Amino acid sequence: MPALGWLGGITFVNYIGKYDHWVAFVLLVFVGGKMLWESFHSTSDGVRKTDITKGFPLLILSIATSVDALAVGLSFAFLKVNMPLACLTIGTVAFAVTATGFIIGRKYNKIIGKRVELLGAIILIAIGLRILLSGAF
Repeated sequence: MPALGWLGGITFVNYIGKYDHWVAFVLLVFVGGKMLWESFHSTSDGVRKTDITKGFPLLILSIATSVDALAVGLSFAFLKVNMPLACLTIGTVAFAVTATGFIIGRKYNKIIGKRVELLGAIILIAIGLRILLSGAF
């Protein structure tokens, strides 16, 4: 996504930069809101209906978080950054943090259950707000 943002920044910066923060905000609040709702409204057997690690919820979450990387790539177009090195660094760090989050999440989900889902929802909504506020000012 940073590479696509960089390419877009070179050619379409006037069109994309005006609303990218709104797209990220809406997608993150949608996924976070769905998680928040489900943390309070579980099924009778206690099994969550939606698995955010598969299918459409994962796709929406991936797009939402990638829009932020796209915006970073847009800024790289103006800073003359070494794109291969930047993309490798961003990809490596994102993979390591995501893998660590999944491992820790699975471990602590068994210990504190629905509170982890609630915390994740709040974090996603907060990230969406941060993106919106940083893009608006």
